[in-house]
Amino acid sequence: MSEVTEDSEDGDAAYISSDESTHGVDLAERLRVKPSRDIWELEDILFVLRQLPYSDEILAILDSGHNEDVINFISQEDNNGRMKTAVLWASWLGKSSLLSKLIKLGANPNSEDGAGRTCLHLSCLVANEECVKLLLEHGADPNKWDSITERKATPLHCAASAKSLICVKVLISHGADVNAGLSERSPLHYAVLSDAPDVVSALLQAGACPDTPQVFTETPLHVAASLGSDSCMKLLLDAGADVRAALGPGRTTALHLAAVDGHAECTKLLLDHGAHIDCPNSRGQTSLHLAALAQSIEVVELLVGRRADVRARDIDGRTPLHGSIVRGARACDVARLLLSVGADPNAPDNFGYTPLHIAALNEFSACVLLLLDYGGDVTLRTNGGVSALSFIVRRVPDVVPRYLRKFDDAVHVSEHELGDVDCEFTIDFRPLVPSLSRGEAELLLAFIEVGHKDVLKHPVAETFLFLKWRRIRKFFVLSFVYHALFITLYSLYILQIFLCEDVTCAVPSYLRPVQYLILLLNLCFMCKELFQLCLDYSAYIRQWENWLQILIIIGVFLCTVPTWYMEDGVAKITSNWQHDVAAVTVFFCWLELMMIIGRFPTFGLYVQMFTTVTVNFATFLLAYSCLLIAFGLAFSVLFSNYPAFHLPAGLVKTVMMMSGELEYEDIFYDNGTASKIQYPFTAHGMFLIFVLLVTVILTNLLVGLAVSDIQALQESAGLDRLVRQTQLVAHLESMLFSSLLTCAPKQLLAVLRWGALLTASHMRTLNIRPNDPRENRIPKELISSIYKMVASRNITKKSIRRNNNYECRIRKCKEDEDIERRVVKRKSNLYDQFSLENQQVERRKRTTSSSVENRNRPMSVNINTIQEICMVDIKTQLADLTKKINKLLEATESKLNVIENKLDNR
Repeated sequence: MSEVTEDSEDGDAAYISSDESTHGVDLAERLRVKPSRDIWELEDILFVLRQLPYSDEILAILDSGHNEDVINFISQEDNNGRMKTAVLWASWLGKSSLLSKLIKLGANPNSEDGAGRTCLHLSCLVANEECVKLLLEHGADPNKWDSITERKATPLHCAASAKSLICVKVLISHGADVNAGLSERSPLHYAVLSDAPDVVSALLQAGACPDTPQVFTETPLHVAASLGSDSCMKLLLDAGADVRAALGPGRTTALHLAAVDGHAECTKLLLDHGAHIDCPNSRGQTSLHLAALAQSIEVVELLVGRRADVRARDIDGRTPLHGSIVRGARACDVARLLLSVGADPNAPDNFGYTPLHIAALNEFSACVLLLLDYGGDVTLRTNGGVSALSFIVRRVPDVVPRYLRKFDDAVHVSEHELGDVDCEFTIDFRPLVPSLSRGEAELLLAFIEVGHKDVLKHPVAETFLFLKWRRIRKFFVLSFVYHALFITLYSLYILQIFLCEDVTCAVPSYLRPVQYLILLLNLCFMCKELFQLCLDYSAYIRQWENWLQILIIIGVFLCTVPTWYMEDGVAKITSNWQHDVAAVTVFFCWLELMMIIGRFPTFGLYVQMFTTVTVNFATFLLAYSCLLIAFGLAFSVLFSNYPAFHLPAGLVKTVMMMSGELEYEDIFYDNGTASKIQYPFTAHGMFLIFVLLVTVILTNLLVGLAVSDIQALQESAGLDRLVRQTQLVAHLESMLFSSLLTCAPKQLLAVLRWGALLTASHMRTLNIRPNDPRENRIPKELISSIYKMVASRNITKKSIRRNNNYECRIRKCKEDEDIERRVVKRKSNLYDQFSLENQQVERRKRTTSSSVENRNRPMSVNINTIQEICMVDIKTQLADLTKKINKLLEATESKLNVIENKLDNR
């Protein structure tokens, strides 16, 4: 039986075939195929018939309609071949009278064409009951197969395929086998394929088996489910068809086929007759998976109403919610229905992709907003470390400002007016914390990673960071005290050991315990760095401060581990290279302490400004390094008799000369040098060029570029300070929430986490009175920012309310009555039009589930859109008013005409 591809409604439709469900890789790349109900192609039948002897001559005579001419033609010589051709064509064309005459002349009713099809086959295919009765009465075999080598059908198969109830009953009454070909395709199979419930009923009453004896083969129930024939399905189920039968290597049941093709009535019948609603196929997909993939909301609604598992996973770990978002046609309708009955919007598949990742990746803005409404977490990451927020920013950036409206809506105002002293703001911090399992700074850190650092300046986010820092600073203070103690002891040790000018020097007796304490603290320091390295290796190596700490650990070990010994109270000095290491290490230690101090909010702004200027200066200096090298090499040649310019020290001397340390007289006119300047003309010229290009131009340029605008630098440094503070909070939380601490006592972990988390305690919300001068829980500048944000939001709402409800005064005219004035108050479809324009999807239907509350979704509105929509409404009202004025003018003209006619008649 051939298979033909059925075109779907959408060009990018994705279906799962009943017999190919195991071959697809992705849920969105499947093809739906349906078998043809024809046993043979029409062209094949005609081709074989035309190959019969004298076929063209007999067909030409038959077209003329003179049956007697056919009788005369076959009465000639070669009667056998002509008789066979004529009887087959008569059976195919349904000419019962001619067929009767041919049989009387001796035609064989079991004559076969070149493919083994008999006259009875052909008559049943064209559903000519008179020919069928005639052939059976004259001995035609009702159980004759078309071919010995490749048997496809008996006459009963052909009659069932042709939907001929009379032919089927006649064949059954003459002994036709109703279960012929049961192991492959029975007559009942073709009757279902043809969607002929009356034929199906007749075959079942005659004893046809509704199932097949072979395991994992296609049954008539599969065919009825795929075609959506609920009438045939009901007959099969009433006859005892097995709803558990699975098809092919994909283990596809009838319920799977009904679901993937969106046949709700067939799905209901199967469920009513005991079909297992959560039965998986070979890919682990349930019927709900397939219905969601096909975006059949009727079937999905039926399945979830029957308690289908909305969190079932296939072999790729995907839930039905994943499958519902592969296409954009009805994705929101299906996804909303699944979410309303408990589907998890944050369930990751085996690759770490959540439904939010897929919606953003496919650029379905409406689905992204819907998933966010139902608690979608934008901080979740794939196995490759890509967050959902990263996909949203890159693929659907229009969602970001709408998502940030959650921060604006997190501030609730009491019933009092903004100017009242009793006015109270309630700041809800829960929108900033999508999940407590990974810490509270994860969302803000995700915004930083995707380049939206400005989110940290939002009043709610900045207030959250302030309160978060105040809660978590105790952990940081402990870390600061530890580093300060460690650096102080190490500096004391360096000053006592490495400042000796002679080979030996006096060493205090307490220095040995200090050395052991430094080693112990350094070991603890190393353990902390190893813990961070195991926590997140890739993030650790990307931070330059971590490399600085590694160098400090190595340097401390190199300077303290080598033992020094005492002889008569005198200590032997360590090697010369240790002095170099000690100098670098002690410098790095205090530099690290400065960076730690910079994380405090009080000093962070200034340290961040210093860091920014240093990085800018180093970058610009690197850009002009070739110029400095050029002068350094030139000076080393011209002033070879001057030791300071010998390489490689000459390069350092050249850089020092940038600061103004030119030493012009010492270089050119100092008689203490070994010899005079050998190339005075070139030396003076090169020195002058250096003063102009480097000392005057380049130095001032570098200072100007590095420092630039101080005010802008302060603003950027303030934002960078918030970024560093967020990163510090996230870093501390990652250590407290690490899986490596599972071996620690639970009581200790509970105390640490309770002390670090803000929303885990009573601080989920914060109530402040902006007009109360005694309010000091947060800084005044934060209170002012929140107040301005709320005031701006109220102004926007009032503007929308004024544009959303307006009055239009029109005049109404009635015949023979005075013109009266009335007021029409009309509400514009502002939100509906805005939603349809921006989301470009169908309006989401209300679900039938009464157990889930309807959630209000934030609408993103801008002034230009409001003005455009209001102008459309005004134009509509003006058009209606114009029509009514025109009608009024026409009525007035008709009355004037009547009056003129009366005057003329008089």
